[in-house]
Amino acid sequence: MNEALKTLFHPFETGSLENPAANDRVLFLDVEADRSLPMDFPKPAFCVQPSRPAYLAAKGYGWTVEPRLSEGTFDAALILGGRYRGRSEARVAEALRAVKEGGLIVVAASKDDGAQSLRKRIAQLVEIEGSEPKYHGIAFWFRRPVACEAAVEQLQAATAEIPGTGGMKAPVGVFSHDRIDVGSKLLVAHLPELKGRVADYGAGWGYLSAHALKVSGKITHLDLYEADFEALEAARANLDEQASEAELSLKWLDLTREEISGIYDAVIMNPPFHKGRAAEPSLGQAFIKKAAARLRPGGRLYMVANRQLPYEAVLQQAFGNYTQLADQAGFKVLTARR
Repeated sequence: MNEALKTLFHPFETGSLENPAANDRVLFLDVEADRSLPMDFPKPAFCVQPSRPAYLAAKGYGWTVEPRLSEGTFDAALILGGRYRGRSEARVAEALRAVKEGGLIVVAASKDDGAQSLRKRIAQLVEIEGSEPKYHGIAFWFRRPVACEAAVEQLQAATAEIPGTGGMKAPVGVFSHDRIDVGSKLLVAHLPELKGRVADYGAGWGYLSAHALKVSGKITHLDLYEADFEALEAARANLDEQASEAELSLKWLDLTREEISGIYDAVIMNPPFHKGRAAEPSLGQAFIKKAAARLRPGGRLYMVANRQLPYEAVLQQAFGNYTQLADQAGFKVLTARR
C-alpha cells in the first residue's frame, strides 16, 4: 500500500478527525486504491486520477473516477500529494473551488515528495487546523474558508512554454514538463524520415510526435498512446499547432495492461522506467513486446533508453535482431525490425 495513502487516513483512524457522515459527498483527488478504504469510511462520491493505471485500479473498486474534476459541490475532499509540488498545489486549488464553505480538506504526502514544504506553502494561504506525521509522511487539514479566491489563484497549476520546442507547452507535474528530455532529444537526432502508419508509445506532451510530423511528410496516420491524461491533453494542444496532413489519434491508455488494435509501419518511444521513485524496467520491456506485436512485417521500432536498462535481451527475443544507433550522455538509441 502507498505509504502516503496510509498517512492520509491516519488522522481518521486515530480519532483526530471524525469520519464524514454516510451521506456526505467526499471528493478524492489523485486517488489511489491499492486497498479498500477503512471499513467505516464512506465511499467517495467522486474521484480524480489522470494516471491510467491508478484510474483503472479505482474503477476496479467500483468507485466513480474520471481523469479530471467535473462540476459539483462536495462536503469534504481528500488529496494525495505527489512528487511535483505544483500538481499538489493545483489539487488544493481544485478542492477549494469544489468544497462547500467550512468543508474539511485533508492533504497527505510523503516526506520524500516534499510534504513539509507543501504544508508550509498552504499554511501561507489558509489556516491549518491540524497535522500528523506518520508512515514517513505528513497529513494536514483545514476548512474551506469563506473567501478563497486569492489562494486558488496562487495555487492553480502553471502551464509553461518549454524552451527549445517552438512554443510547445506542458502543465507542471507531467514528465519533463520544463525541458526537452535528454533521451528524447537524442532519439530525434537519429530518427529517419517515417512514412505510413506510425505510433508513439508513451507520447507524453508530444515532443517525439511533433518532430516526426515536422520532418516526415509521408506519415498518413499517427497514433499517440499515453497513460497520463494531463500529458496527453497537452500533446493534443501542441499538435494542433502542427501543419500536417496526417490523421491524428490520441489514446489515453496503459500499454502494459490494455490491448490496442492498430498495425504500424513504425513505432517510436521513450518508454517510462519508473513506478513512483522505484526503477521498473519491466515497463519498457512491456512496451517493446507491444511494439513487436503491432508492427507489420518489415516495420521498425525506434527507441531511446537509459544506458543501464536491460532491454537488449527482450529486443532480441521479440524481434530476433536489433541495432544500437547511438550511445551518448548516458542514453542509448536502439532500433529493431519486425
